[in-house]
Amino acid sequence: MSNDSARIAGLVGSRICHDLVSPVGAISNGLELIALSGQPGPEEMALISQSCSSATARINLFRMAFGAASADQQIGGAEARKLLAGYCAGGRLSIDWLPSGDAERQDMQLAMLAALCCESALPLGGKVAVAEDGGGWRVTGTGPRLNIEPAAWAMLSGGALPDDLPPARVHFALLGALAPERGRKLDVSTGEAAVSVAIS
Repeated sequence: MSNDSARIAGLVGSRICHDLVSPVGAISNGLELIALSGQPGPEEMALISQSCSSATARINLFRMAFGAASADQQIGGAEARKLLAGYCAGGRLSIDWLPSGDAERQDMQLAMLAALCCESALPLGGKVAVAEDGGGWRVTGTGPRLNIEPAAWAMLSGGALPDDLPPARVHFALLGALAPERGRKLDVSTGEAAVSVAIS
């Protein structure tokens, strides 16, 4: 395993753990409140239920975006929409999966990673749309404000893995590494209120 591959693997693990700490902590708090009161109340049960749903949604999306993808596995459009709706529930971001048919798991993984890249550029929330585009994908993020981090986005064009890349941006490194391995080209374009990743 190369040094970059080992670093990316470590960053993926850190990212998953970081994103699951909050909902799992909320579940723990809810159980603590139940233990103190002696019986579950509606507020405690609502907190636990919401936190369980959030943790499950994140695990399912991360399995798709960061997990191993076999070349012959197919994923349906309805499943992709469900994964993304769960991930975005209760937040300021929506991710619309527009294709209705099945897609190869490896291709869908690239599109999911591109959607996470677009999410990173929308600090105030917004909308990400994933569409098929001539045998590839076009993933577009729009919102009230864009925040483009040059070092992260450069990785989609063959740029080096920054020494200080935070786990919260590991999807850029993974997409930049996996796309060429699978014979795909990435093309990024940005405007005042939109960012787009074409996967061809």
